[in-house]
Amino acid sequence: MIKIESLTRSFGRFTAVDGISFMVSPGEVLGFLGPNGAGKSTTMKILTGFLEATSGTVSVMGHDVANEPKAVQALVGYLPEGAPLYGDMTVRGFLNFIGQARGFRGDELKQRVSSVVQKVQLSRVLDQTIDTLSKGFKRRVGLAQAIIHDPKVLVLDEPTDGLDPNQKHQVRELIRNLSKDKIVIISTHILEEVSAVCTRALILASGKVVFDGTPDALSRLSRHHNAIAIKLAAQQDAASALSAIDGVASVDSDPQTGSFIVYPLNGMSLLREVNQVIHRNGWDVEELHVEKGRLDDVFRQVTLEGVST
Repeated sequence: MIKIESLTRSFGRFTAVDGISFMVSPGEVLGFLGPNGAGKSTTMKILTGFLEATSGTVSVMGHDVANEPKAVQALVGYLPEGAPLYGDMTVRGFLNFIGQARGFRGDELKQRVSSVVQKVQLSRVLDQTIDTLSKGFKRRVGLAQAIIHDPKVLVLDEPTDGLDPNQKHQVRELIRNLSKDKIVIISTHILEEVSAVCTRALILASGKVVFDGTPDALSRLSRHHNAIAIKLAAQQDAASALSAIDGVASVDSDPQTGSFIVYPLNGMSLLREVNQVIHRNGWDVEELHVEKGRLDDVFRQVTLEGVST
């Protein structure tokens, strides 16, 4: 597993990472979240041996990063933000170079390159220079180099940045498949990434951990968790009847469009009660759905309002 204890990193008087501790086990896909300047990239760089900690310890599969950096780097695949690449190399040449740097030669090297090209779908750009690739293909090349040695730990900084919806789906499927026998850490600003692929979310703010739990637990912190959105066919004011339901915290309404959002107390389920009111009043409903929770609301809550869980 990955074990981080009391990790701190300061740059002069500025503390980027402030005494954080957490563990990650094989099979987990950890979404590492936070606003700009929260300490995410600094933590990733320390974990991968690119930056020294000011204090605290980081170990990967029993190897201390500070004392055994080479052993750790052999176990880790890293896709940094921006994925710096050699632009004048072809994709084939670059992946061969990375494979050789990882110690592969001959048939094993060919097999490794062929495997990642297939997984990340790079065959049609193999002989293009990297400078001529789109941003999305550059990200895919960066991902290919990160997994060429079949690492035990995969650290991905904004893995779907610049990808179109189809490419995002492909990369997410790849991450799900890779996570079966690996630790995967995804540092991202894209909140949909958390619900799409992560089994756990950890949020940093000002260098501290302010949330650590499942994506579902994160969603449940939202005001919109179990909120019921209703759109009526006729323009009418249904807010009073909806507000009178036991367990309703508040109702947002727009009678002109017939749209209402019923917010429950403490995220309780009110679907049956709302349905009863709808039938009792004979309302013609065009749309009704229960919200799971809005991650952007929770993100602002825990990072700006200082609510820690």
